[in-house]
Amino acid sequence: MKVSERHRAILDLVRTRDTNVEQLSAALGVSEATVRRDLTMLAKQRHLVRTYGGATALVGSHEPEASLDERTSARRDQKDAIAQAAAAHVRDGDTVLLDGGTTCAALAVHLYSRQDVHVVTNNLLAVMTLANAPGVRLTLIGGDLRGSSMSTLGPLAELTLSRLSVDKAFLGADGVVAEFGLCEASAQQAYLKECIIKRAAEIIVLADSDKLGRARQQHWTPIERDWRLITCAAADEPNLAAFRAIKRIIVEIATVNNYD
Repeated sequence: MKVSERHRAILDLVRTRDTNVEQLSAALGVSEATVRRDLTMLAKQRHLVRTYGGATALVGSHEPEASLDERTSARRDQKDAIAQAAAAHVRDGDTVLLDGGTTCAALAVHLYSRQDVHVVTNNLLAVMTLANAPGVRLTLIGGDLRGSSMSTLGPLAELTLSRLSVDKAFLGADGVVAEFGLCEASAQQAYLKECIIKRAAEIIVLADSDKLGRARQQHWTPIERDWRLITCAAADEPNLAAFRAIKRIIVEIATVNNYD
């Protein structure tokens, strides 16, 4: 593991909970001396606070969101494999909700030729894909436009969701942590996902390998019910183990031939 990757993994672990050197050493598979050096460097860079025997996150710490172009181009083949696996869960006659984000937008591509499917979405990228799909009924959730993700949110979107129910909801996120749920950059995004979860019979989270265990934003949507995680074979086994250890989570692995 490269130093930059190890530092990122340490920050992800520290942001989900206070942790000590021994726990970090076991999670990362490196010596405690290496962890101590990493923590010292990250503390000097003001990414975390050293504690006796470990570290804790800086209050209010988060990282800037990637641009839409960056997210669209990143791990494209992973997202397509995940989207293809997700499409296999959609049956004729289903009403499904596609969340914002590029992986849910990739799922829309795989639904274009379906018949008798009702898609409800706040994802404008998905709307553009499905607008002329002959067998798909399309419902756009209105609200405030979030240009950085080309999706809608806010009170109008929340009100619309309170009047709907769906068979399956496909959710994306900035990060997915087994014990905490979905990590988002804004409170409005996190709350909209909470509204979606309440209105869906089945919850399916779509997350590429970079999203697992990632806790780089400040707002959270807990998932306190059964749900399915669809990720890809590029995901690290330690990250997957945290999800598999929770009985209410079903982990499904999509096969990727080549990934970024």
